[in-house]
Formats: sequence, structure tokens, C-alpha cells
Amino acid sequence: MFERPVGGQAAVLVHLTIGKTEYQDADREFRELAASAGAAALAHVGGSRKAPDPRYFIGGGKVDEIAATLAQCDARLVVFNHDLSPSQERNLESRLQARVLDRSGLILDIFARRARSREGQLQVELAQLRHLATRLVRGWSHLERQKGGIGLRGPGETQLETDRRLLAQRIKKLQSRLDKVRRRREQGRAARRRAQTPVVSLVGYTNAGKSTLFNRLTGADIHAADQLFATLDPTLRRMETSLGGPLILADTVGFIRDLPHELIAAFRATLEESRNADVLLHVSDAADPERREHGRQVESVLDEIGAGHVPRIDICNKIDQLEEQAPQVEYVDGVLHRAWVSAATGAGIDELRAALAVFCHADVVRDRLRLPPEAGWLRSRLYDLGAVQHESYEAGGSCRLTVMVSERDLRQLTAAAGLRLAEIRQSLPTSGSSGHAREPGGAGAPRGM
Repeated sequence: MFERPVGGQAAVLVHLTIGKTEYQDADREFRELAASAGAAALAHVGGSRKAPDPRYFIGGGKVDEIAATLAQCDARLVVFNHDLSPSQERNLESRLQARVLDRSGLILDIFARRARSREGQLQVELAQLRHLATRLVRGWSHLERQKGGIGLRGPGETQLETDRRLLAQRIKKLQSRLDKVRRRREQGRAARRRAQTPVVSLVGYTNAGKSTLFNRLTGADIHAADQLFATLDPTLRRMETSLGGPLILADTVGFIRDLPHELIAAFRATLEESRNADVLLHVSDAADPERREHGRQVESVLDEIGAGHVPRIDICNKIDQLEEQAPQVEYVDGVLHRAWVSAATGAGIDELRAALAVFCHADVVRDRLRLPPEAGWLRSRLYDLGAVQHESYEAGGSCRLTVMVSERDLRQLTAAAGLRLAEIRQSLPTSGSSGHAREPGGAGAPRGM
């Protein structure tokens, strides 16, 4: 569609400090993005400006420096870690005689390479076309030519108008297909709501280890790699728990600073899994010095997609890269707040799975039961569920069990054993309370929802 320089894989990277923005960490992330897109970075051009130049974004002297670097490295691609306007992109390509790609275009290219499912490909194409549509405005001058030839002479329709019309038609078609995807996903969510199956969605900065954690919790084998945006296609799997039935775990695309708005709009059908979840697991790299800043970026995107109201639990992953951090689960006012785990080694995963089961099931209770000697089957089933926390025996052969189990499961098992729950349930001392499950007959759920 465009008569632009061809470009290639050999690239010159350009990253400037604008105003008082941080440079070092943003530059490291930029280099990782370029590598993820398959670019061979032959040179890096840096610098600083108080404000972008309206014509080139960078100054004229910096343009000459990039041109000299291109000639020296024999590269035909310049990648900016900044968003460029259509006119700036056009002016730079005309001056440098090389393909120019801005940050949004770079991220879109990575998404196009990684999308595997048909849904993911549709979403990426929609984002690319929306990005491309802005490039048709004051973009490449050849698009303003009138059509010529028999039957097309006269005012007619300019090439630019034709391209706009074709682009709009394709965008409309993609939106229609994605609306069908959205309706199909909504049907699945409605079925899960009818089954009262809680949905837990993993969110977080890209490369925080979400997919590895997802595999650990569910036993799945989805692709996980130490690279940015390894996961694009949303994945839902069943996670078995010992209390109150299974959960549905959703793995979603990772976020990044300055995520293109075209991507957020195109991936709205996917991101709805987070907006409609019962709880979000905000996964972060515990060993990353930029963890807090990345967390703010994630919170910003969650607010933008309408998921800011969903309860969340902080998951500090990769503790195997820290020297003195043991796996643990933290509570605030009796509600699960944060977990320190290592998805790579499995440290803390069992504790997290058990804590999630209690958090997501409102009917989990902590009870003390006195079972007669003939109730061995019920005792065995409670052990199978992993519900027994403490056991002691009396002289007559009866046993006392302290259990944490869903009220529904406890009533069903007691009835199946031919016993009455009211007769075997004992009062539980207040000092023995775990602090994160309601007592028998108590009101309220431990979910904090």
C-alpha cells in the first residue's frame, strides 16, 4: 500500500531522554523489545531533549548523526523508543532513506509474530489497521494522486480516499468477527456463573512469570519463555483444589509501559477475562528493581479496561532469585493479601493453591469434629480432601479432628456416612482460629469481595 523504504532486520536503535523521564530501565526494556521483534541492533543512538521537535521528533543534528550511523553500519531500519506522529515518520524516512518504526509499531510487530490462535491474529490485525489508519493522515504524498485511465479521469476518488475506504471496510469486518468472539466468551462466562465456579485471572507486567505460574497451578503445558510477550492468546484451565470445588484460572497477555491504545482496544475481548474475574492475581518479578513502577503501569491498564474494581492478590514471583526470601502467604485483616512464590522451582505453590481455595469459596469453615470409632470412612474422606489440620484420640476410640472444609462438602460427606453434622460438631476454641476462614455458623466470606 505504501511506497516506503523496505527496511530489514539490521537496525539502529534510537532512544532519547525527554524532559525528566527515566532512561536506564526504559532503555534496557527497549533493547529487549527490539530483540523480541528479531531486530539485529547494530548501533544505538542516545541523547536528551527538553521537548520533541515537531518536524523530526529529534533535532536536525541528531538526524544527521543517525544518517551517518546508518551508512557506517549498512542498516536500512531505524527503530525509535518513542511514538512518532505520521508526519514525523514520513519526514524521517524521506531524510534518512530508511524505514522508520516507532515504539507502537515495534510492539505491534512483536504481537503479529507471536499470535497463534485465529482470535489472536484477528485482534493483532485490527490493532495494526487502526495504527495504520493514523498513518494515512498527512502521511505519504503519493497517496494523494488522482486515479487515471479510461472511465477514471476527472475529479474521481483520490488514492488516499480509496485506501481510507478499504481500510475502514476491513476494520469493520474484523470488529464484527471479534464481536462474535466476545459473545462466545460471554456465553462461557455465563455457564461458569451458573456453575458457581470462581474465575481467577493472572495479570502483570510482561515476563513476570505468569505462564510458568499458570502451568504450576493447573498442570498445563502452555508455552512459557524468558521473553517479552511470550503469551498473547488467552488460556483458561481448571485448577483443582482440596476445598469447595475447582477454580478456573485464566492466563492473559502481559502489560508494558506505554502500551499502544490500539492494542488495548483490539484486545478488549481478551482483557474482559480480567474485568469479569472474581479475583486478579497480580504477578510481579520479586527480583526486579523496577517492580513497583511496573506495578503502577499494570494498575493503570487495569483501570483503563474497567478492571480496577476487581479484588486482587499480589503474587511476588521468582523468589528463587532472592537470597533471604522464604515462600509465605500473607494476610491483612484475615484476608489473603500477598504470596511469595517461585513458579520455576515450585516453592510456595501448594500454600498459594490452598489459600486461593479458601479465598474463593465463601462457604469454607474451620470446624472441630468428634467422630465415633465406626466413622472411619468419613475420616478417610476428609483426609482425601486434605481438610484435616489436627487429629487426636480419646480413650474410647473416638477421634477429634480439626478440619478446614467447605460447608457443602462437610454436610454431604456427613450425610453419606449416616451421621448428623449437629451431633458430631464440637465447639472450636477462639484461640485456635486460623484468622482466614469463618467459624461454623459465622457470617461473611473470607474473600473480601
